[in-house]
Amino acid sequence: MNNAAKRMRIGVDACCWSNQRGFGRFTRELLRNLPTVDQGNDYSFFVDAHTAAMHEFPDGAKKVVVATSIAPAKAASASGHRSVKDLWALSRKVSQYDLDLFFFPAVYSYFPILNPAKIVVTIHDVIPDHFPDLVFPDQRARLFWRLKQKIAVAQADAILTVSQYSRQQIIKCLNLPESRVLAISEAPSAIFRSLSGAVDKDRILFRWQLKPEHRLILYVGGFSPHKNIKALLEAFHCLTSTSDFGDLKLVLVGDCENEVFYSEYSALEAYIRQLRLEGRTVFTGFLKDEELALLYNAASLVVLPSLEEGFGLPAVEAMACGAPVVCSNRGALPEIVNGAGILFDPLRLETIVNTLRAVLASGGLREEMRRRGLRRSADFRWEAAARKTAAIFTALTEKSRRNIHIENPQSRIYQSDLSSFPSVH
Repeated sequence: MNNAAKRMRIGVDACCWSNQRGFGRFTRELLRNLPTVDQGNDYSFFVDAHTAAMHEFPDGAKKVVVATSIAPAKAASASGHRSVKDLWALSRKVSQYDLDLFFFPAVYSYFPILNPAKIVVTIHDVIPDHFPDLVFPDQRARLFWRLKQKIAVAQADAILTVSQYSRQQIIKCLNLPESRVLAISEAPSAIFRSLSGAVDKDRILFRWQLKPEHRLILYVGGFSPHKNIKALLEAFHCLTSTSDFGDLKLVLVGDCENEVFYSEYSALEAYIRQLRLEGRTVFTGFLKDEELALLYNAASLVVLPSLEEGFGLPAVEAMACGAPVVCSNRGALPEIVNGAGILFDPLRLETIVNTLRAVLASGGLREEMRRRGLRRSADFRWEAAARKTAAIFTALTEKSRRNIHIENPQSRIYQSDLSSFPSVH
């Protein structure tokens, strides 16, 4: 058999390309790398006309544009749902191609596949299953999500996810065999790196009336209730009530206006006014990567107080920029920082306050966290994630669902509380 006959024809749902949250980043970075690391197969990216008009796609893949009434990334939001007409348009277009495998980088934009191809669906986390009241605005949205996830899992030959924690939770929550759920990893984009110059960092600070002498606590992410931002504001209020932290500022980076997930941004604004933190707290809105990288570099520390994360991409981005990471001991975060950051219980206010205080008070501790973080961030590479994904595609098409096996090593997880760091001052 010649080499051409062995090439797989792989279709990919690229409709989440424009989303600004973690699963959009995952889609873009993974799909940019897959055609490069897997040149032995043919890739077709199926994308709605709205997204196709706004973005450029890799040269190594064929772009197939599908007409839909609403961009899937918007229709798949917490308060929206996909029309039957749009679902049918996507399913019908894919059915016109002779594919060996179809890949969904995110279950959010899933649609039924009519082809006899193998199907891989990515479920990034089971936060909606653990905290439905904190993720969905109403019962209707919750019902649509459960129905979509159930159909996607039933049709999938393999489930892909982004951490060992998420893998174990998916197996448990969805009652799936271990061999059917496979983990790769996310990674920081190349733009997130340690910067030496101060001029650009000063420029980004002045944009929000911040000064180089201010100490910054930086949060990056969404404003859904499970992100636990209210607890962070309470902890910040406790810190700033003492004279030791008169220069401290809290910078919250995330989309405030066009968030597709359930957001409590308005309630957080009101809570900031209640605590009288208006002059100390800044909402930046969505930032371009170049600006975000500058803020990571300017931050005294980056904090993620979430009740659960399926991966926690801002933690890796921050470590790659040399920013000390302080985060929740829940979900995948202990696995991701793996001894490079310091963990706290997100439900214990006193623990959050004491952890933040200890890190802010010790330049030596922050420098040690910086060194560990830079080393840890080097373990994550999008090219490696793409290679493992391509290996999963090959294994799935060559073996039956029952026999598929891709190594899923368990990482050694360090608790990384303050006691795991040497006494540095």
